[in-house]
Amino acid sequence: MNRRSWMRRPGRWSGRILALVVVLGVAGTAMAAVALRRADDDRRERALSQQTFIVTQAVQAEMRRYSTSLTDLSAAIGAQSQLEAAEFTAITAPVDRQRLPGVTGVVYVVPATTAQIPQVQRYWRDRGTTDLVLQPTDPDAAEHFFVVLDRATEPTTGPAIGRDAAGSPEALEVLRRSRDSHRIATSRTYRLLRDEDVPANLQQLSFTLAAPVYSTSPAARDLGRFRGWLLMALRAKDFLHQAISGTVRDTVAVTLSDAGDGVLKPVASWTPAAAVDRDLPPRAVTVAVPQRTWALTVTPTRRLLPDTDLHRDLIAWIVGLVITGLLAALTGTVITARNRALRRVDEATAALRDDIARREAVEQQLRRRESELVGFAGVVAHDLRSPLSRITGYADFLREEAAGRLDPVHRDFLERLYAGAQRMQSLIDDLLDYAMADNRLLTSAQVDLGRLVDDIVRERVTGLGDRPAAVTVEPLPTVAGDPVLLRQVLDNLIGNALKYTPYGHDPSVEVTCRPDGTGWRIEVADHGIGIPPEQRETVFTAFTRAGGSEGYPGTGLGLAIVHRIVERHGGRVGVDGNDGGGSRFWFTLPGEPAPAEPSGAGPTAQPEKSAPTH
Repeated sequence: MNRRSWMRRPGRWSGRILALVVVLGVAGTAMAAVALRRADDDRRERALSQQTFIVTQAVQAEMRRYSTSLTDLSAAIGAQSQLEAAEFTAITAPVDRQRLPGVTGVVYVVPATTAQIPQVQRYWRDRGTTDLVLQPTDPDAAEHFFVVLDRATEPTTGPAIGRDAAGSPEALEVLRRSRDSHRIATSRTYRLLRDEDVPANLQQLSFTLAAPVYSTSPAARDLGRFRGWLLMALRAKDFLHQAISGTVRDTVAVTLSDAGDGVLKPVASWTPAAAVDRDLPPRAVTVAVPQRTWALTVTPTRRLLPDTDLHRDLIAWIVGLVITGLLAALTGTVITARNRALRRVDEATAALRDDIARREAVEQQLRRRESELVGFAGVVAHDLRSPLSRITGYADFLREEAAGRLDPVHRDFLERLYAGAQRMQSLIDDLLDYAMADNRLLTSAQVDLGRLVDDIVRERVTGLGDRPAAVTVEPLPTVAGDPVLLRQVLDNLIGNALKYTPYGHDPSVEVTCRPDGTGWRIEVADHGIGIPPEQRETVFTAFTRAGGSEGYPGTGLGLAIVHRIVERHGGRVGVDGNDGGGSRFWFTLPGEPAPAEPSGAGPTAQPEKSAPTH
């Protein structure tokens, strides 16, 4: 078609161009709206996953705190040669609802047959429970479980002294499970016996933690014998509110259910004032508590990501259709006002670019928030060091200066205080190292790994005292990296290899190196307690410890620090089983292998006080 024929039929071409502009505009708007909708959904999914993880960690941390408190109390009671009512009151004095919210009380339960009831009653009356009257639930039962000592934290609850715990199937089950397993156990949720007189509107579903008590006092005749149980009862709703209210605020609603019997039984819930977001399905996760399994259902609210209430996809539709209309209008006048139409197209394009820039700014802000969370642990740990140093210093001063003037019980409390402060100091140091491993500016230098390992081995072996250790170091290369961080990697791996050696065995460590592609692979092998194959993928996660390491000191951050440092150097880290038992940790560092033999010393002689080589 020539120009003249086009000029004779301008309306047909104008209609086609206008239709094409409308179709393209609507299609572009639809794609932008869909992309924004998907972006919002992805952000909400990530936010809900993060909040679910936070809720799970908070509930597990609170349960660990309550379990640890009960373990310490049962150990203190077991350390008494003859437990008196006054001693029980003193030991359980720290248990209150401010320190352990939701706790209704702590009771001491002892087993007895029907024939033993008069003897048991007389024994505990002589120990300070003068008004004790044992009340068997079923006189014909083979065994009874009597509450002989009680410390209630609520004035509204009924007395528990003298009651037979066998009257509650849930309490009876957790007592037997705790005694059979020799560990703390969690009961099914139920209404406590002491709540029988509590008004119905104030009653809550509760659960009980039971810890077996064994005699540990050298002065006791029954050393090592099972004495009874220490029970801590908690109201589930108060416990859940304390665990998560300060963490999730009004971003999610949480329902706690008991899943131990294969059937979900809702127990307590946290429902904020914000409206629930019905567009995003809730998340369900399980939480392992002592010998029990709980389920958490986390439902998002409209406050999870407040900006998603703007419905950016709808705004995109409106803006896109408006722009499409403008473009159509401009196209209709393009024959007479081409320049003006082009300027409007440029303005529309600039508006779209601004919208994209704002979206990118929001994404960058989210990444900054994530990096702030990474540094949060370091900031908290740094601010805690000063008051903790004072506590440790004063405790150490009392141990040195006033220990002789204290009675054994108070000396034991002081030693527990000092040991707890030391453990907290170790955790804070590891938290700082963990945060700095991700945020610290890398300083690149040539690092002689052989000399670095020799220094670490010398310090570590000296710290073992008279305990012999065999440490073999093969020639190691010189690599480019941060000397401080690489030393921390090798010190953690070698220190773990020496530390996690079964008691009664001499530590044996071997440090080797071999080329790995264009870099190096350094391995630290030991013959220690080893890591189960199914846990080798998770040991590099923060606060994760492998099975079998419970009896060894540690915070679960050492390998996470190693993982972060090696990744920042562009390498990989892993662990394999070692022939003959133990583990073989390895990590890689990039860099061209030198053609000559790598620098570094071979096997080094240990100081004379330890005969084996290291």
